[in-house]
Amino acid sequence: MTRSSQRQSLLLWYRIRKSEAMAIYIHPTSIVSPRAELSEDIYIGPFCCIGDDVKIGANTRLLSHVVIEGKTEIGKHNQIYPFTSIGLSPQDLKYKGEQTGVRIGSNNILRENMTIHRASVSGDGWTEIGDNNFLMAYVHIAHDCKLGNNIVMANGATLGGHVTVEDFVVIGGLTPVHQFCRIGAYAMVGGGSSVALDIPPYVIAAGYRGQLYGLNLVGLKRRGFDKETIDLLKKAYKLIFQEHQLLKDAIRKARTELPHSEHIERLLSFIETSKRGICRKLGEEQ
Repeated sequence: MTRSSQRQSLLLWYRIRKSEAMAIYIHPTSIVSPRAELSEDIYIGPFCCIGDDVKIGANTRLLSHVVIEGKTEIGKHNQIYPFTSIGLSPQDLKYKGEQTGVRIGSNNILRENMTIHRASVSGDGWTEIGDNNFLMAYVHIAHDCKLGNNIVMANGATLGGHVTVEDFVVIGGLTPVHQFCRIGAYAMVGGGSSVALDIPPYVIAAGYRGQLYGLNLVGLKRRGFDKETIDLLKKAYKLIFQEHQLLKDAIRKARTELPHSEHIERLLSFIETSKRGICRKLGEEQ
């Protein structure tokens, strides 16, 4: 068979579709199920595998060697880098092939060698990632995790099953987070930490078991928090974590002595609803 006839065979077997209304590029070496739902202006580079029940939104790019399987829904304007796998079965011995899935929002960057597993049977059936997240190389998102928006996870950060990460969180590299933990909005977790308890919103946690080191002041300022709000959060932090009193008493005192604020209420409600317990070990005062 000549090279010309080989190329014609490839083009018949694989799909490269372009039109004025819809432009979908699929490299000849990629395998895309005819049942997959692809929106317009999608780029699928070399050696990708896309399964039957996958939905991919407009203007999403799969650079190369990406595997997407299972019941997976991906939004618009995402960039997915080589050797990323999404929607494969969870690493959970209870899972026996039930119909669960992955939902990913829009404007996310998923870097090389990431793994995102579909949900297991002990949650609501979905592993979910929101919008505008930057998830770096070798990040692992386990089954049933819930990630919000504008999150940064550095290289090698790892989430166990059922972890919740709220908006604007930064997790440093090589940081494992124990299953069922929560990380509150605007928190920062230092690289190489080990998180086994819930990390409240607005704080810095680092080191073994995620010890607290004051407020995430740099992060709050970058996100537009004014001086009045930051000063109020400082008072709340000192009252709750540095006055050596029972947590329930500290919360009651904070509600009594501090002005009402949506941020104070977020902090107190997060602590009150914690099931695993809160990181409280004292660090350097800020």
